[in-house]
Amino acid sequence: MRVTTWAEYGLIVSLNLAKRAGQGPVAARELAEQERLPHDYVEQILLRLRRAGLVESVRGAKGGYHLAREPQAISVKDVIEASEHVTFEVNCDLHPVDPQRCSPEASCSIRPVWRMLEQRINDLLASVSLADLTHDEPALYQIAGVLAGN
Repeated sequence: MRVTTWAEYGLIVSLNLAKRAGQGPVAARELAEQERLPHDYVEQILLRLRRAGLVESVRGAKGGYHLAREPQAISVKDVIEASEHVTFEVNCDLHPVDPQRCSPEASCSIRPVWRMLEQRINDLLASVSLADLTHDEPALYQIAGVLAGN
């Protein structure tokens, strides 16, 4: 799994909005400045999040963006899928080494490992909400049920 800039920035922007939940909309430019991210990138991320139904936009002088749902109802997986479109790419699906060996019809003893890894990653990402991310790092390890550094 490769975490792209799209996914990382999507989580940063979404976490900022989660911390502001209930405080009204925030302008994209303000979000970009607060998080020290490129404004154009933030605009594109917010568009992707809005299309996925994770944020809503409000027009006008006091307009901007806010979460469309409560922070506990939006998972890290939701944000990554909205930002990046996928959470995990199986390389043999995208770039087959050998078209015969890597075709969906061919039997491959390696492919199941990638599928199981994809499932585990998706399960973990789905189990952590934006509300969880508002906690400090040690508390998040406890919430996620893993030990720090493992």
